[in-house]
Amino acid sequence: MTSKTAKQPKPDWIKIKLTTGEQYQDIKGMMRSKSLHTVCEEARCPNIYECWANRTATFMILGDICTRACRFCAVNTGLPTELDLQEPERVAEAAANMKLNHCVVTSVARDDLADGGAEIFALTVQAIRRRLPLCSVEVLIPDFLGNRESLQTVMDSRPDILNHNIETVERLSDRVRAKAKYRRSLELLARAKEMKPDIPTKSSIMLGVGEEWNEILQAMDDLRAADCDILTIGQYLQPSSKHLDVEKYYAPEQFAELKEEGRRRGFSHVEAGPLVRSSYHAHEQVQSAAAARAQRPV
Repeated sequence: MTSKTAKQPKPDWIKIKLTTGEQYQDIKGMMRSKSLHTVCEEARCPNIYECWANRTATFMILGDICTRACRFCAVNTGLPTELDLQEPERVAEAAANMKLNHCVVTSVARDDLADGGAEIFALTVQAIRRRLPLCSVEVLIPDFLGNRESLQTVMDSRPDILNHNIETVERLSDRVRAKAKYRRSLELLARAKEMKPDIPTKSSIMLGVGEEWNEILQAMDDLRAADCDILTIGQYLQPSSKHLDVEKYYAPEQFAELKEEGRRRGFSHVEAGPLVRSSYHAHEQVQSAAAARAQRPV
């Protein structure tokens, strides 16, 4: 009988700066008063204190119960009971009260809905635009089980960035993710570019779940083959004992090397670091994508 592999000790560079000042408390109070959810809280993002102190947040729409049970994710899973049609306006009102310049909207997976929640995504983008015409809007969407019409609904709302995460390398995808498929995710990103070539696409990879270095590079190549513009790479941190163990902690120098690998492959922006998450420094990524588009030949 073999014993379970010992857990990796957390290195010194995995440190979270705790900043729970007035700005943080204001945003937390606003979210509660409007019955809104953020992926910052639900997914236990390590950057919540920094981002909320800077009055930025990633709204999580379609409730807080996910129909999938990915082995890396801390969001509650189960069968959602309702669909809140007033949620887009409440998100837009909160974004306006926060005076956001860039707003990120994501969701739980809603495989119980025929369109996967695509219409609510589109309505949320439209509501934010009505209240904050100068605010850029990024959507981080699920795969909608490959439904092309659902993707078209979201793209027709013209978000400034279309984000969908592959999460991990192809070999580990079925073990790490629930229902989502690596190739289907790449197809979604490619389709988004076909539908609206001028809208930048974005994806994310987390490290530390058993991938090999060459597999990370291959995932980068796969994303570029799908014409993905923006890449974020971060360290997986185990939310609880029920989730996947961390098999490796990558050093900051390794993230810096991967950032250069991404740049060499032609991504317009690469954000890589131990605590980087998909929406980290998202406003800077909008600017990088815009600058890259401006340099492309007409």
